[in-house]
Amino acid sequence: MAEGRGVATGLMAKVGAILWAIWGILHVWVGYEGVHQYMSGGVRGQWSTLIGGASVPRETFQYATDTATAFAHSQLILNFCLDVGGYGVVGLLIAWMIWAHASWMAYLIGLVAIGIGDLAFLFALVTSGVIEFSFAVVLGPLVWIIAVVVTPIGLPSLRSTRRG
Repeated sequence: MAEGRGVATGLMAKVGAILWAIWGILHVWVGYEGVHQYMSGGVRGQWSTLIGGASVPRETFQYATDTATAFAHSQLILNFCLDVGGYGVVGLLIAWMIWAHASWMAYLIGLVAIGIGDLAFLFALVTSGVIEFSFAVVLGPLVWIIAVVVTPIGLPSLRSTRRG
């Protein structure tokens, strides 16, 4: 067991930290891909990454035809992707804080803040049928759920963290 601030980080917390890191990398990639589509694919390329579900098939989606609306769509999608990438950075910081310091605060930030973002995505875009349902799309929420469950098993009891 590694020591962080005098408190041991258990095996399951380290497994959780690895899951938080995976979650973070997946979401940093979304930010990268959003910028890539913004720079090379234009608004159609951006939209192609966010649609394709049962309620919004790519072949029936109507792209904006006027410049102002297309520009607004492009900027909003870029902002969304960069926000997701920012969540990814937070996920990486959570992973490090759990691994190195057995941090309950990092865990709670992941549970609440990351949970809000991931569950909002799951319910607003995935279950509604906006985004294409695939393993890659649900991998983030799946990894988050597993990380939320396993991490606290390896964190020290709150009593032991208060004594140190």
